[in-house]
Amino acid sequence: MTQDTTPPSPAGGAAAARATLFLVPAPLDFGCDAQVPLQGVVPDGTLQTAARLTHWICENAKSTRAYLKRIDALHPLAAPLQEQRITELPREVHKKGDHPGAQGAGAPAFDAKQLLAPALAGHDMGLVSEAGMPAVADPGSSVVRAAHDLGLRVVPLTGPVSLLLALAASGLNGQNFAFNGYLPQDAAQRTQRIRELEALALRTGQTQLFIETPYRNAALWQALVQTLQANTRLAIASGLTLDHARTASRLVRQWKQQPEAPDNRTPAVFSIGR
Repeated sequence: MTQDTTPPSPAGGAAAARATLFLVPAPLDFGCDAQVPLQGVVPDGTLQTAARLTHWICENAKSTRAYLKRIDALHPLAAPLQEQRITELPREVHKKGDHPGAQGAGAPAFDAKQLLAPALAGHDMGLVSEAGMPAVADPGSSVVRAAHDLGLRVVPLTGPVSLLLALAASGLNGQNFAFNGYLPQDAAQRTQRIRELEALALRTGQTQLFIETPYRNAALWQALVQTLQANTRLAIASGLTLDHARTASRLVRQWKQQPEAPDNRTPAVFSIGR
């Protein structure tokens, strides 16, 4: 009897092997007072690829439609906006994340395989967040993980990533860094966390990055200036890629001499280190 030497198909079958999940970056002006020209911050190749997709997974359908409308003005969409198939990640994933433990200690990661049914039927799909690269400082990693498990092709497209832009502009260690998400809202817990991150940064040289909801920017800046040691470097990058973008990197003692808190309207990335 002749042995079958045909390699096994990837999980999900032949249709899955033909489909691609594209990670589509969005501009960083979400929630800001003014929008930037799309072609100035997102490469044309990314916009062209997005324009031909008709199936999407996203954080928020409303903001995704608004983004697609902006794309349509530059590259006509393959299907009218009202015919785009847009599926939102579940609210608990949107708010808490979709990595292991995001829903509580020991909780399993969200299983996103069911969201990829169109890809298993042969449709290329796009994953998009409200700003920047999906699955980086935003939910979406579960979708990427599921795509790999199903044998889909995963292609990240080029576009703005606020964390890397902020890190590059900080003057801090870009060879060893960590992103810590949001700090605690409780003042005492936030102070404790700031001291923990500072100790780690000073001991290892690892830059520590974190973000905050814009309306709490000034409160976080104040807590950082009051808590950090005088010779720790604190960098702030806000409104990246926008006309009013601002980057500043100073020792804490210099921040105290020149107090310039970030505004409470513009997304910002905070970094500390030495």
